[in-house]
Amino acid sequence: MPKSKPYDPNSSDLFKISRTGVELFLNCKKCFYLRYRLQVTRVSGPPFNINNAVDSLLKNEFDGYRQKKEPHPLMIGAGIDAIPFEHENLNQWRHNFTGVQFHDHERGFLWFGAIDDVWIHNQTGELIIADYKATSKKDEVNLDADWQISYKNQMEFYQWLMRKNDFKVSNEGWFVYCNGISDKDSFNHNMEFKISMLPYIGDDSWIENVLDEIKITLDDTNIPEAHPDCGFCKYVEKYKLADQ
Repeated sequence: MPKSKPYDPNSSDLFKISRTGVELFLNCKKCFYLRYRLQVTRVSGPPFNINNAVDSLLKNEFDGYRQKKEPHPLMIGAGIDAIPFEHENLNQWRHNFTGVQFHDHERGFLWFGAIDDVWIHNQTGELIIADYKATSKKDEVNLDADWQISYKNQMEFYQWLMRKNDFKVSNEGWFVYCNGISDKDSFNHNMEFKISMLPYIGDDSWIENVLDEIKITLDDTNIPEAHPDCGFCKYVEKYKLADQ
């Protein structure tokens, strides 16, 4: 069960919803309603400890160049005219339970999301959102799969959050995509990665309407219909039928 209190339409306190919560709403409104209004959560999967380790190492590495006020070699190789952005709130922005926050008093929510990195363009002064990804596959990494819409939504939500904090943010974000090499002859206590720098032009115009829909959905006393492709809801329905 989540530690936070369920959503109360009559409360004057801002209700906290993360970027992953917004993504849950996009995936299935029923699961979202059950999670935030009734505190019935989906079964969670195992933690991605290897991915988290890659994130930490990349952050440490980029932070070294942040201190030197120099571009990381990956940025130079990708032709990005920027350096890692230095800000007193960077550690807060990166923390899972704080992140970048927007206090939305009009709707009554506190929206937040934990970013991986921020760079600043040398010429325009615009901030560039960077997100780290890790996988291991034989093919070249890209952003073409249908399920990777969640990556794009994630990038756009981070851009929107930073704009709501009065920062000038570029539409162009970057994915630092690490692909583990698995066809070596031996392990030798090392996992090697091929790192690709993938640009993405974000468009956060969808966000405001979705947040309005979230407000309407949570204020309603009726549970919304499940998304027809929601595997969690399909499983529950099959279990109910089998139990009859």
